Amino acid sequence: MAFQGNGNAAREGEERRNMFALVMYIPGPLGRFLDDLRLELVPHCNPHAHVSVLPPRPLAVHWSAASQRARALTEGWSPFDLELATVEVFPATDVIYIEVGAGAAELRALHAAMNAGALEFDEPYEYHPHITLAQDIAHEDVPRLTAIARRRWAEYRGSRWFRAERAAFVQNAGDNCWVDLAEYALGAVTV
Repeated sequence: MAFQGNGNAAREGEERRNMFALVMYIPGPLGRFLDDLRLELVPHCNPHAHVSVLPPRPLAVHWSAASQRARALTEGWSPFDLELATVEVFPATDVIYIEVGAGAAELRALHAAMNAGALEFDEPYEYHPHITLAQDIAHEDVPRLTAIARRRWAEYRGSRWFRAERAAFVQNAGDNCWVDLAEYALGAVTV
């Protein structure tokens, strides 16, 4: 996914698509490192490091109804810590990613709670918490780019942890550019 800033509107005259996701952006130096790494691997992308809670999906309802459900669930969910682990590849899609270690169970539980009602979608792949580093790349480039990603990740000396405290509801604005529609704080409402 590529992102067009936080809350920025789509370009004038651009038609938004019926494709939405719920993501948690990775803040600080870790997020900047991942954005830089993604640009190194796929120079034409527009990165904003994130982990998807709900992978892209069409909605059968207006986005505001789906957003209300997402808000209710996230605001009642306690913040939690996530650790980024190893660089891996999804063999079916040639997507290079970083595996989520600690915190993956919480992401799976949040995904299961979210993937119902107005947000429900029969996903083509089983939910797998990760941070995408490269996608839509030629199959023959996967080994070389994976080696670069693993080397850069091994060289990274900053924290590999971040606190999942906020989620953003995003929409595809075309050309795989995503815009933020709403943002929610985890744990904003005590349940």
